[in-house]
Amino acid sequence: MGIFLLVLGLIMFVGLVVVHEWGHFIMAKRNGVEVEEFGIGFPPRLYKRQTKDGWLFTVNLLPLGGFVKLKGEHDADTEKGTFGAADTWAKTKIMAAGVVMNFITAFVLLVICALIGIPKLVDNQFTVKSDTKVVKNEVFAGYVAPGSPAEKAGLQSTDRLVGYVAPDSTRVIPLEQATDLPNVTSKYAGQKLTFILVRDGQEIRKTAELRTAEAVAASKKTDNPQGHLGVVPSELTLQRSTWSAPIVAGGLMGQFTTLTFQGLGKALAGLGGIIAGAVTGNTTARQSAQTEASSQVAGPVGIFFVLKSGSILGYQYVLFVIAIISLTLAIMNFLPIPALDGGRLWLTLAYRAFKRDLTQRTEELVNTAGFVLLIGLIVLISVVDVRRFF
Repeated sequence: MGIFLLVLGLIMFVGLVVVHEWGHFIMAKRNGVEVEEFGIGFPPRLYKRQTKDGWLFTVNLLPLGGFVKLKGEHDADTEKGTFGAADTWAKTKIMAAGVVMNFITAFVLLVICALIGIPKLVDNQFTVKSDTKVVKNEVFAGYVAPGSPAEKAGLQSTDRLVGYVAPDSTRVIPLEQATDLPNVTSKYAGQKLTFILVRDGQEIRKTAELRTAEAVAASKKTDNPQGHLGVVPSELTLQRSTWSAPIVAGGLMGQFTTLTFQGLGKALAGLGGIIAGAVTGNTTARQSAQTEASSQVAGPVGIFFVLKSGSILGYQYVLFVIAIISLTLAIMNFLPIPALDGGRLWLTLAYRAFKRDLTQRTEELVNTAGFVLLIGLIVLISVVDVRRFF
């Protein structure tokens, strides 16, 4: 089931790109701009097909996005049917269509999530209390410390913790919240506890000998504090709504938009710290800034592992993650980042505002520089993700 949900999540992620580019495609056709190619991924090409309408559909090797190639994409092009010959309002609609489609997709997915059960991922997550019901609450072994009693007993980070059996007892006591685990392990410090786990759909038992209270207290005075069990628990809570599902979806979009901008602010501050640390030779400051910056972003590798982890938690989690990714794509493509839709749109509008002609050379220089920078950031983030997840 986990593999199926992982594959489904990856297909849905590619689907977000298709939906985004389909927005550009439809809006271009409606405004008289000819489409030359609709591509999924970036070249080299793996598959191509000429349609009856004359445009080319392609599937490409690099799964980093997609594109719609329009006739005469430069603002300086004037031939009929080209993007450049379209008026400013038509260009604005064409470039903004992808963002709008991702916003709509995120809203629809979040409405569905609210109806079937939406994971609670952040504190004070938006909901309508009078129409919210907790339908599931499960505890997982989110992180298992190397060399800990948990690792020695055979616990894994994907295990669902159902309950435990106390020493000299046969009764299974359920673990209902993540906060129950540290309370239990502290109570039975230095003793053996048997945990009931669910792994790959099978219920199993693992017995761990907990660290003593003295050992834990002593470790807290060092650079490597340790717990009694060595597990950082995570909790999956599903909340379901009915009539308020559209309100919940809208509220969550606003809340996660704010969180996205906060994360971008921290990432930019961390990037500034990296540059300042490199210039001044302050290695500690540079490494600290790098950790801060990289913790706020994820690339293709990070997205894969988020979906992989989510596939273990269920289809509701995967659907919710895809919805948030769609929202993030919309936000990032709205911002004035060169090479992305927002960058092209704001560059065009800026030249219109100052009543200056946007030459082909200027447009190509800005977008090429932005594209190179974007690919560089993807590579850098992917390297960070590899270090983070492997």
